[in-house]
Amino acid sequence: MNNTYQIYLISDSTGETLDRIFLALKAQFSNIDYEVSQFSFTRTENQILKILDKAKNNKNSVILYTIVDNNLAKYLANAGEKKNIPCFSVLGNLILNFSKILNQRASHEPSGQHVLNDEYYDRIEAIQFTMSHDDGNSISDIEKSDIILIGVSRTSKTPTSIYLANKGFKTSNIPLVNENSLPEKIKQNPQLTCVVGLNTEPERLVDIRKNRMSSLKETENRTYTSIENIKKEIIDAKKTFQKYKWPSIDVTRKSVEETAASIIKIHEIYLNNVK
Repeated sequence: MNNTYQIYLISDSTGETLDRIFLALKAQFSNIDYEVSQFSFTRTENQILKILDKAKNNKNSVILYTIVDNNLAKYLANAGEKKNIPCFSVLGNLILNFSKILNQRASHEPSGQHVLNDEYYDRIEAIQFTMSHDDGNSISDIEKSDIILIGVSRTSKTPTSIYLANKGFKTSNIPLVNENSLPEKIKQNPQLTCVVGLNTEPERLVDIRKNRMSSLKETENRTYTSIENIKKEIIDAKKTFQKYKWPSIDVTRKSVEETAASIIKIHEIYLNNVK
């Protein structure tokens, strides 16, 4: 008996929102066998019929959709019901309920979240800033950063910076070799902007660095992967964070998203303190 579920993600826009929602949904079920088919920019009844024709061939088909056009959403729901295919609207009831609370009609405009407004351009600017300030580069204007991440090598500084940039935060990250490797600007003024230290457990860092060296086919730099050396690096890093009164996060068991969420909360606290 085939228990593989065929998941159809149908969106009238890029499908990014729906993809993230499905990731969060499937994380709640430890034992699920599935295959995903994604359909972006679905805006006609004909497109929907073609998808349903594929879905009806498998009794384990499930459809999740984000379609803001009411008529098209109803068409999908009704057509899916006729073909006995479970269809679930991800945003429909939420938009309706918000409309009632706010006492205003929703625009029901596909790709509304991708409007080229000031927020969009600010986010692009943050991404460009962050890419040019990666790994200790361009420290001359580091005071323009919304957030500065500091940590020893391989503590997820770069991926976390990029994630924060996509949230609109201009982020610099600086590798912490020793205290002398820190820019003078933030040593002289530790609260120049929001500075956050990243740390991890030595044993985990050993594995990450060994994997990194293996991928580069590098075998000479044994100090880089020495557990004794790494323990000292981490102890020294913690001392540096304490000296300059910078909050720090242990990233050992955190995803980039979880680390970024903690950093954003720290940034909010920082802004409240400097007001």
